[in-house]
Amino acid sequence: MTTLYNPVLNGFHPDPSVVRVGDEWFLATSTFEYLPGIPIHRSRDFESWELIGHVGADPETFGIGEVPTAGGVWAPTIRHRDGVFHLVVTVAMGRGMLHFTAADPAGPWSAGEVIRRADGSGSLDGIDPDIAWDADGTVYVTYSGLILEGAQIGTHLGILQAKVDLENHVALEEPRSVWSGTGGQFPEAPHLYEVGGTWYLMIAEGGTERGHGISIARGDSPEGPFETAPQNPLVSARSTIRPVQNTGHGDLVIGPGGEWFCLMLGVRPRSMTRAFSALGRETYVTGVQWQEDGWPAIEPVQLNARPGTRVEVAFSLEEALDAEWIAVRRPPAAIADLAARDGWLTLHADGTTLDDARPVFVGRRQEHLTNRVTVSADTAAGIGGLAVRYDERFHVEVEAGAGSVTARAVIGGLRQEWTHPFAGGELDLHIDSRKPAGSGMVSTSDIFELAATIDGVRIPLAEVDGRFLSSETTESFTGRVIGLYAASGDVSFHRWICEGDDE
Repeated sequence: MTTLYNPVLNGFHPDPSVVRVGDEWFLATSTFEYLPGIPIHRSRDFESWELIGHVGADPETFGIGEVPTAGGVWAPTIRHRDGVFHLVVTVAMGRGMLHFTAADPAGPWSAGEVIRRADGSGSLDGIDPDIAWDADGTVYVTYSGLILEGAQIGTHLGILQAKVDLENHVALEEPRSVWSGTGGQFPEAPHLYEVGGTWYLMIAEGGTERGHGISIARGDSPEGPFETAPQNPLVSARSTIRPVQNTGHGDLVIGPGGEWFCLMLGVRPRSMTRAFSALGRETYVTGVQWQEDGWPAIEPVQLNARPGTRVEVAFSLEEALDAEWIAVRRPPAAIADLAARDGWLTLHADGTTLDDARPVFVGRRQEHLTNRVTVSADTAAGIGGLAVRYDERFHVEVEAGAGSVTARAVIGGLRQEWTHPFAGGELDLHIDSRKPAGSGMVSTSDIFELAATIDGVRIPLAEVDGRFLSSETTESFTGRVIGLYAASGDVSFHRWICEGDDE
């Protein structure tokens, strides 16, 4: 039995889908407005997971160049059949429902084909698609019937299904309602499995917040009719004080010893009331047992955090940015200039700031509850710095240039700044996220410490309550991304150091 670390993937990695191929497992997660889109992680022991590639890096692949915040790449399903990897996903407010294929999950993946309605008029209108094949090869796409466009936008039609001609990417019928759960809001994340001659339809319901859970039904055919399990929800943290909350949106898979697992999303809130989840939705795993009556039972998710990490990046032209770097609505390579100055990453401002939908910003997911980032910067030719971003309305940064260094908190339209003189040249910028001091009625997730080191002296600039950059406050589907940005002119950076743990 391997060690089941939880989270499986730290930081912003929601909506997991997993497939086993031989003695390897491949895991896909959502990316929303960030690129590259849909990271693929591989494991050979179900304990360690390696990022091996992404499904797409260009805005055109998903059509996310102009998607509104909270839109973009939602909830992929990854499967394997006859030597080909298949991935289906909805790009909300973008290209619609897409189907990708690859011989190697590390890539390259196909450009993505829109799965069109039966009349060919446009994409199937829904989210969280699943793909499954019956014994004779008939393809079923099962999805959550949330309408994302037109006069009925926001209407939910439950869990829908259609047979699909996968060669031509067109539905062979009008979508049918198959099952919509036990009455919880937002029935979504359907996955269809054939186990021992019986078809199981597993979904999430209750919303992706504290009411989240997983329910299941079964039938003799992939088309149903489906019988609801008497013990639903199979798993949920609702109305509990478990350290992992919002558990739901799961996918089943057989593990290395023949045991069954369910990978799902969850959050790690930290405060006396478990109210604020700094890192957003992460990927978790728990065990599954099949009962004598043919129903699965899913164990509650246990927290088992990995040891702390240290990441040090020395930027160079010879070594491109690794695949953990992401950017907003455009690929990191489009804005990260490694050639302008040897040993430095230079960002060229384009008139946008962190308040805009497409900032000049490249970053990495915050992976630990306690986290410290330091970067060396040269702002002689511009203004920019180090930031923690949830979206354009919620971000915290420490910025240098134009004669000062400034700590700033932007919280839903409210803005506060703390400024210190800075004559120019090189300096170190720091953003630390630490556990709140004391015990008892602690009512926040963490505290940000914003600082700068000038001429060898570390200067504290501000402390900011971390709850304002949590998923509950921002109502974001993503998570914290810590990165570098330019707001004016040219700003260069080197020696990025990130250290974190989960005390």
